[in-house]
Amino acid sequence: MSVRSPRTPGWLDWYRDPSVPAFRLPSGTVDAHCHVFGPQAEFPFAPERKYTPCDAGKSELAALHSHLGISRAVVVQATCHGADNTAMLDAVRAAGGRARGIATVRPDISDAELRTLDAAGVRGVRFNFLRRLVSTSPKEDLARIAEKVAPLGWHIVLYFESADLPELEGFFGSLPTPLVVDHMGRPDVTLPVGGPQFTRFLRFVASNDVWVKVSCPERLSVTGPAALGGERHAYTDVVPFGRRVVEEFGDRVLWGTDWPHPNLTDHMPDDGLLVDHVPQVAVTPGQQHRLLVDNPMSLYWPGEVV
Repeated sequence: MSVRSPRTPGWLDWYRDPSVPAFRLPSGTVDAHCHVFGPQAEFPFAPERKYTPCDAGKSELAALHSHLGISRAVVVQATCHGADNTAMLDAVRAAGGRARGIATVRPDISDAELRTLDAAGVRGVRFNFLRRLVSTSPKEDLARIAEKVAPLGWHIVLYFESADLPELEGFFGSLPTPLVVDHMGRPDVTLPVGGPQFTRFLRFVASNDVWVKVSCPERLSVTGPAALGGERHAYTDVVPFGRRVVEEFGDRVLWGTDWPHPNLTDHMPDDGLLVDHVPQVAVTPGQQHRLLVDNPMSLYWPGEVV
């Protein structure tokens, strides 16, 4: 029997009884950014991890998607599992073709191992540049990985802070694959949406083959209000940023729940109310359908009809 590590002090469990969203998701909606944690007894966490989460496995994820009306998922490898993609792959396989995976791999991964991941449903790898989550992100190693995955038609998922974009965008632009940016590049929402920081991000998107996830308002918000207690107009300070991205890059935006919301310390949002955030940033039915169905299908299930 494996020994269970105690979870990180202050860790917030995911919301156990999400509300029914007022906004009805269109048929075929894809959650393009979610995770699984363990369960630890079956899929141990990586020794080098920066945090120890609660269990949040594939069955709980499937139950949430059923409750919210989500048809498909893109399961992103969690940093607590390091480069052991077993838990993520298990969740993808269990979905029977209705899930794709984003892996974490090391530079010495073989072509045969990559082909195995591809056959299992993996369509990209994640490069993490958040200092609180990874010790180092050596660009030479990441460039080697990008060269290896490009022939498979995969993309690179990028997680970074907008404040760090000036020192990173040259490297990002040199990568030989499409890019997918998590959480709008984590802008500082206390700064103007038309200010130099977010304008630089938008220019980076416009100048490269970049898709953007309009996700995680609960992680970006400073003034709220939080998606709790029936609040259906949550995180108003993030709304202008999401709207700007949807308006300018409507055919390259994606949405995801980020369930089970790793490393939140202030509050844990009601996932039903997070769905109600969607029409705040994608305000027309056409924008909503592209964000939730058309775009993720074209990226992860090209040629397949919903």
